[in-house]
Amino acid sequence: MNKKLKTILKITVPLLLGVVLVWYSLSQISLEKLADYFEKANYTWVGLGVVLGVLSHLSRAYRWKFMIEPMGYNLKLPNSIMAVMAAYLVNYTIPRAGEVTRATIITNYEGVPFEKGFGTIVAERVADLVMMMVIIAITFFFQFDFIYNFFIEKFDPVKIVVGLVGLLLVCVIGILFIKKSQLKIAIKIRGFVFGLIEGIMTIFKMKQKWAFIGHTVFIWVMYVLMFYITSFAVSDLGEVPFAAILIGFIVASFSIAATNGGVGSYPEAVVVAFLLFNLPEDPSRAFGWIMWSSQTLMIIVFGGLSLIYLPIYNRNLKKKELKDT
Repeated sequence: MNKKLKTILKITVPLLLGVVLVWYSLSQISLEKLADYFEKANYTWVGLGVVLGVLSHLSRAYRWKFMIEPMGYNLKLPNSIMAVMAAYLVNYTIPRAGEVTRATIITNYEGVPFEKGFGTIVAERVADLVMMMVIIAITFFFQFDFIYNFFIEKFDPVKIVVGLVGLLLVCVIGILFIKKSQLKIAIKIRGFVFGLIEGIMTIFKMKQKWAFIGHTVFIWVMYVLMFYITSFAVSDLGEVPFAAILIGFIVASFSIAATNGGVGSYPEAVVVAFLLFNLPEDPSRAFGWIMWSSQTLMIIVFGGLSLIYLPIYNRNLKKKELKDT
């Protein structure tokens, strides 16, 4: 597959999938009914959820400074904040293009070489992946009985055991193949795994590692809390068990990678998770749309303002520096 076709598919497939999922979601609930949920929503909770989302992004921007400073660059916090916000906005147009945009911004305005800036973002993603795994592990630990009973009810126990043994064998064979094979795909996977390990080790070697880890935990606590707090906005959901919040958060988080900024996929992921807990379908779908819409609006506003203000801020900063010299 040539690079041009690959690029076209990377852009069009998530976009088309998003359109299909939006159509599907709106075919399951009328626009009038959805609008009614939006109208009746308690926007105090929605607003609080947005504030928590903003705090997580500010913390991410501050955390980035810990990774840039050891390379000899003093990343200005306003530039870091605006680069992070702009990156989130760009991800709504082309998935994962935001990381490139973010690194490009600090190259242009802070003089940080692109490859170094991009490398720190990759290391950040490793930390975020670890945190997601921790949340999954915590959910599994505290909700083991629910998950166990769910699979026992839905599937034959013998088939589950056979499936797990089969999966274990596939994993062992896969690991051995990746370890020994010289095929292109095996080399790529090896490189990816080594990159992950290297990224994790870099975090523990940095001067302010505990501050970095503290901010990483704070970011993800804010993510979970904003999901939880916003659920109070839809009264028809009733009392949502925290287990549903955790599972809903995990499934919805993964859905963001499927389409541009989770358009269409996010509300449906929430529905899938909440239905496991017998929560009502329409309020679950409405909550998914309210949650996604509020966070998307926040990104559009702050990301848009960041793109506009970035050159103005740096131009004024340059003038000030020239004046002081």
